[in-house]
Amino acid sequence: MPEEPEIETTELRERIHEELAHEGGGFLRMVALTTALLAALAALASLEAGDTVNEALVLKTEATQLQAQASDAWAHYQAKSIKEAAARGAAAAWQAAGREPPSEVAAEIRQHATGRDELERDAREREHERDERSDEADVLIARHHRFAQAVALDQVAIALGAVAALTRARSIWMASLALGAAGVALFVIPFL
Repeated sequence: MPEEPEIETTELRERIHEELAHEGGGFLRMVALTTALLAALAALASLEAGDTVNEALVLKTEATQLQAQASDAWAHYQAKSIKEAAARGAAAAWQAAGREPPSEVAAEIRQHATGRDELERDAREREHERDERSDEADVLIARHHRFAQAVALDQVAIALGAVAALTRARSIWMASLALGAAGVALFVIPFL
């Protein structure tokens, strides 16, 4: 049997490692570092997105409660108005018959007229508070969208970083950096 040629694998392995260190080691370290930074920023943006949407939901819930309270105040206002109108109708019937309305009817008219202005003011205040809470929530939802967009861009940048590391393509890494920078910008904008 012929002997197989002996190839010194230790020397070959060392040369391969030297080439990798020389050609790709620094590049891979830079890709790994930028990818790690993008992952950290994506995590922060994700936390901010969750926090802002939760705050917005709380404010929208408060706005809904205030709307219900305003509706209750308006319903009470309308009930008082209807009862007052009915009492005035009864008084008009007494007067049409040429008689003086009983004192109870006049008392009922006064009773239903009292407090109506306060009910209207209360209902309008609650509607104003509702609008303020709803507007605050809308601002937070817009911030949430910016953070969510930042997360998406950072995730795509991370994926491109992985592709750049596998293919050792600097152009793909540059695209990763560009998307990552856009993600960082979207993350920072809501704080300005």
